[in-house]
Amino acid sequence: MTKSSSSHTTSTSSQQSQKVEAYYQLHAQIYDATRWSFLFGRENLLDKIPDLPSQPHILEIGCGTGKNMERLSYHFPDASIVGIDLSPDMLQKAKKRLGSTKDIELKLGQYGKQSFNYDSFDLILVSYSLTMFDDNIEDVFEQICKDLKPQGYIAAVDFHTSPFNWFCKWMEMNHVDFSEQLFSLFKKYFSPSDIELKKAYGGLWTYFQFVGRQS
Repeated sequence: MTKSSSSHTTSTSSQQSQKVEAYYQLHAQIYDATRWSFLFGRENLLDKIPDLPSQPHILEIGCGTGKNMERLSYHFPDASIVGIDLSPDMLQKAKKRLGSTKDIELKLGQYGKQSFNYDSFDLILVSYSLTMFDDNIEDVFEQICKDLKPQGYIAAVDFHTSPFNWFCKWMEMNHVDFSEQLFSLFKKYFSPSDIELKKAYGGLWTYFQFVGRQS
């Protein structure tokens, strides 16, 4: 990659981050009250995760209002859990939800190469976050592979696609990518132990659940 193209990539990534951050300045206030009607498969995803080692290290990318972290703390009570999100408004909601819950850390910022100085993670969770990343999504997958222990698990749930162009365009206005590439990348980078594609609202769109290890 040339210097100019690298600069363009960084600029594009920064612009997308700013758009998403601005989007959640409003939507953080109504997120938990409204997203139940869209974000299917989050709750039972955790039931698909195999047993983890004692005192596991867990990361959630795009932790939002902390709802998944609350469930993770219940499922893995001896875990050290880190959540990262680029929206201060969403993290403020998470802080109120989680309070002073032991062994949970919230980190403001965009997930990437400079995000962590921790040991590798036994589990990385991504729930309806990666479809909102910019075009350099393979860089994110490569970083996930670096942050995940060799025998660690990736668990993901996210939008897949829709047969209706109007719906894809509407979701794009809400910063969600419906291009299908995400599901393919999970299968490229990780060997699945549990994988499902499911329809929402009779096929208005499909979403996937994926649990696996590095290929």
